[in-house]
Amino acid sequence: MTVMETTSTTATGTDRCASAPTAHPRPEGQDRYTISEVAAFTGLSAHTLRWYERIGLMSHVDRSHTGQRRFTNRDLDWLAFVGKLRLTGMPVAHMVRYAELIREGDHTFEERQELLEATRRDVRTRIAELQDTLAVLDYKIDFYAGARRAPERPST
Repeated sequence: MTVMETTSTTATGTDRCASAPTAHPRPEGQDRYTISEVAAFTGLSAHTLRWYERIGLMSHVDRSHTGQRRFTNRDLDWLAFVGKLRLTGMPVAHMVRYAELIREGDHTFEERQELLEATRRDVRTRIAELQDTLAVLDYKIDFYAGARRAPERPST
């Protein structure tokens, strides 16, 4: 796969996000990670991962017999998707709402789509603003480059 895609799993009420060819640290079937391993792999702090779970951004994370969190490749895929949502500037409350809608099941597809489409509109607006800003920067850079190349005027 080359793009993020979301596939619903009705039985569990979760979305499975498969990102482009990101290799997981462990092959399927042997995918149990501690919170410190997930923190190292994702760049998120253990505190952030616990917070995501507490606010409902992460669905239930399995626990070992000693109570330690055990994340899966599926959790890593979800965290990669959440990372993309963060890059869009989507508010955390909207991300949590999206996660809640996933847990509610397939009948929420339309609301999920609307949430993502609104975010896409915001991203496109920001891209247009950045392109305009880039054009101004390019103009100024060209101006200064041209000023340096101009021959010196003789003093009178």
